[in-house]
Amino acid sequence: MEIIREISEKIDEELHDAEKYIKAAYKADESYPLIADTYYKLSLEEMKHVTMLHDCVVRIINDYKQRNEVPKEMQILYDYLHKRQIKWAAKIKAKQEQFNK
Repeated sequence: MEIIREISEKIDEELHDAEKYIKAAYKADESYPLIADTYYKLSLEEMKHVTMLHDCVVRIINDYKQRNEVPKEMQILYDYLHKRQIKWAAKIKAKQEQFNK
């Protein structure tokens, strides 16, 4: 489905931005704590966007499954992308949690 590909790309963009902001937070932390805190908050916000987009994909897939059987190839691709994005998100969340201590 084209819409799942589009949303998956958007999720990647949000993850990239979340990662970019948390890295910037660490870089600015000693010299500019206020700016570092802003970057940290922006990183958290990007992760909220990831969750919102992920929820959309789950709804689309669940709706599709109610009417159709999911093609094996589609499920394999979704599983691959989902695992990759979950691992990426977990790394970002770990950096966020460490920063917040």
